[in-house]
Order: sequence, then structure tokens, then C-alpha cells
Amino acid sequence: MRIHSTVIPSLPLRRSLLSVFFTPGCSSSPDNFNLCKFKISLKVVLVLLFIIISAPWAAKANLSCKSDSYGLVRPHSVTITEFGAVGDGVTLNTKAFQNAMFYLNSFADKGGAKLFVPAGRWLTGSFDLISHLTLWLDKDAVILGSTHSEDWPVIDPLPSYGRGRELPGGRYRSLIFGQNLTDVVITGNNGTIDGQGFVWWERFRKKTLDYTRPHLVELMNSTGVVISNLIFLNSPFWTIHPVYCSQVTVRNVTILAPLDSPNTDGIDPDSCDDVCIEDCFISTGDDVVAIKSGWDEYGISYGRPSKNIIIRRLTGQTRASGIAIGSEMSGGVWGVHAQDLRFFNSTDGIRIKTSPGRGGYVKDIYVANVTLVDVLVAIRFTGLYGDHPDEFYDPNAMPLIEKITFKDITGGNIKTAGLMEGIEGHTFGDICLYNITFTVTREPRWNCSYIQGYSELVTPKTCKSLSREIFPDHCSDCYGMSSYLQMSRNQSMEPWFFSW
Repeated sequence: MRIHSTVIPSLPLRRSLLSVFFTPGCSSSPDNFNLCKFKISLKVVLVLLFIIISAPWAAKANLSCKSDSYGLVRPHSVTITEFGAVGDGVTLNTKAFQNAMFYLNSFADKGGAKLFVPAGRWLTGSFDLISHLTLWLDKDAVILGSTHSEDWPVIDPLPSYGRGRELPGGRYRSLIFGQNLTDVVITGNNGTIDGQGFVWWERFRKKTLDYTRPHLVELMNSTGVVISNLIFLNSPFWTIHPVYCSQVTVRNVTILAPLDSPNTDGIDPDSCDDVCIEDCFISTGDDVVAIKSGWDEYGISYGRPSKNIIIRRLTGQTRASGIAIGSEMSGGVWGVHAQDLRFFNSTDGIRIKTSPGRGGYVKDIYVANVTLVDVLVAIRFTGLYGDHPDEFYDPNAMPLIEKITFKDITGGNIKTAGLMEGIEGHTFGDICLYNITFTVTREPRWNCSYIQGYSELVTPKTCKSLSREIFPDHCSDCYGMSSYLQMSRNQSMEPWFFSW
């Protein structure tokens, strides 16, 4: 995936650029010609400066996502039935998937290979992927996770967590798993991967689990990952979990689980960088998207942040949060741009979760163009989330939360506009709200403690600690807002500028 910016001058600007080279009234006399030359040179300099300061990358990049592997054609292709798989929903096909991967690995240095899964119900336990692979599911293909725990091997805990997320010790391996891979594509023609998580949810509720539940898809320490054009159902735990990965794209997927299913997060990038999540519909029992980076002392020690993350054109509902950061954020989270989001029938719209003992930081977060409908709390910060891996965490390891901007957000039938709770003695700073309108149904509309920031054009009126205006004195304190102010000023100056 590449993150890049494009600058295309507007039509009036292009006309003005042309006009500087065709200034009327220049005669051939030396004095008049030199004066014209000076005017033209000055105009060129000013126009170029205008382009630079009004370009999207002047402060907040006009970000876009491109995956180099998207639509890649592999020179070698096989079908899962060639390895003895039976798509009757009863026959266990774990060996067939494992054998297919073993065979296709021989093509890794020859352009890679594609494993085609045709229509059918393909029951399997956990299996590993390989590098330079496309796993392709046809329209009516369904990969089914086994309901027997012995078909899901137990593996070591993640080093940034120090133990299983739910229980001490190891964790069950995800249904589709891979580590130390390059160039992996999981895609298809809207085929389905169904974790049949109801068995795991029941064991969780009854507290009969031996280890932490498995994810549906987990890729570790991998680069160049694309997951697209698929339906994911009923994950036992978090659905899509890239961890310690770079260049990850999740595009055009549907993720579904019952709203009362426990901890069935949609997409959880964890200590990852250069991530793009776009054009997805997600309805689950926990966070639609949760950005993480390790847990307490283990995350601090591992020290790998989640950074450079784009989330856009996302729709979802949940009994938790639409977009969450944390609570496991001990390695740090920064450079998150989320826009064009719609969440409905949910508990929280946007939430940041942390706690004393987490350490780490959350900064440079920009959330814009969000629509919320029937949401209990629109914007929520939780500074005392608790929940630690063991007794060895450092209670004095305080998180740094700063430079978080919310812009252009509307909400209907919102119970609480903002429940924003920082940490005493460690105030969350430079929290900025701009052009936000909520229809709120109960009091208090905003509830803030240990929060410092700015607001403008917000209805209903924010709490006192956020009441100072952004413009003109504090736009540089608000992540992404200095460019907005500059561009607004440029637009108002353009008629004057080019009449010079």
C-alpha cells in the first residue's frame, strides 16, 4: 500500500497560471519590457507560493490508499479439490489446505500462486498461509471453522501482551494464520469465511475455556497484506487481526456477528503501520475497528506503535464503539485519519480507552465527516479503563493523550454528546472539536474531567474545559486544523490575489 498526495490546481488557478505568461501592455521599449519582466516574475513566484500553501499536503495530507497486490494475477493456480477436499460441510479438510500450501510454496520464487476455493462448504481447522499467495473464494464458497477445539492448535502469547488476552498462558491459533510472510492476498467473489463462533462464545460465558479464544484471521510480522471482497461471519474472538504488520489493506469486506456475541471486534490493527481500511460494512458484538499496540509493561517493552492508519467509508453498528483506540495502546498510536464514517444503533461513536499502567501515547488523530444515529455516547474518552495482564505492571506508567481532532460530525438521537474522562494529574490535551451538531436526549449533554482543548461551531455547547475557540489563536494546537484555516483563507484571498 502506498500513501500519497496529488495536487491538481483548480480551473481558475490554471487560468491564472497561464495569464502570468501573457500579460497585456508590454511594449518593446527596454524600460517597459524590463518592468513587465519584473511583474511577470513576481506573479510566478506568488502563484507558486499559493500552490504550495494551499496544497493538501501543506499540513494534513490528502491521503489515498493503493495496494500493489490488489488484482494481482498469479502465474500458477490450483483448486482445493485437487488435494482431496470435500465441500459437504461435514468432511474435515484441514489436511487438504495444509497440503495445498506445502505444494504452492514451491512457486513462491516464481511469481507466487493462487489457491481457488470453489462453491461448497469447506470445513477445516486452523491452517497456515504462505508468502506470494492469493487465497480466492468463489461466490458460493464457505470456509467453515471446526467446532472442535483440538482442530485449533495452541500457540505462544504475543510478546506485546505477555499472556493470552483472556487467560494466562497461550492462545488458540486463528482459523487462517500466517507469520513472517510477504505478499499475501485473501480475496474472492464475495465468498464467506465462517468461524462458527457460537461454540466458543458459549464456553466463554460458562468460563470453561482453557486458553484465549482464536481470531478468525491473524497475520503476524507480515508485509504486503490485502484482504478484500469477502464476507466474514461469527468469529470466535476478534475477526481480522493483523499484528506487527506493514502495508495492510482491508477493503470491501462485510463482517457480521450477533450484537450480543462477546469480543467479536471487526478489524483490529495491532502494532501495525501503513494500514488502509475502506469501504466496509461491519456489525458485531464489539468494536467495529479497534487500533491497538500492546498491553501494559509488555507493550511498553515491545515498543512497536500503530501508525499511519487510514479508515474511510465505513458503516457499522455495535454494542461497543464504532472506532476505538485502545485500551491496549502501550506501544503508542499516532497518525490516524478516519473519515466518511456512519455508525448507528451503537453504544459509542468514537472512543479512546486507556489507563494508568498502560504508558504509551495516542496522538495526531483526525476524525472527520461522521454521521451517528441512535448512539448512546457520541465521543468518549476513558482514562481509567483498568484491566491489566498481571500484578507486574507499573501503575506510574501514564499514557500521553494529545492532539486529537473531531471535525464535521452530526448525530441524531444521541443520549450523551461527550463523556470525556482523562486522568487526574495527566490531563488529556489539545482535544479539538469543530463543526459538530448533535441532537441530544438527556442531561448532562457533555461530561468532562481532566480534559483540555478547544471547540468551535459545536451544538450543544461543550463543557468549560473545551470552550476556548480554535480560531485564530489555537489552530496550530489542533491536529489538522492549521491546514484547514490556511486553505479557508486562501479561498477567500484567491479573487483578490489574482486581481493584482
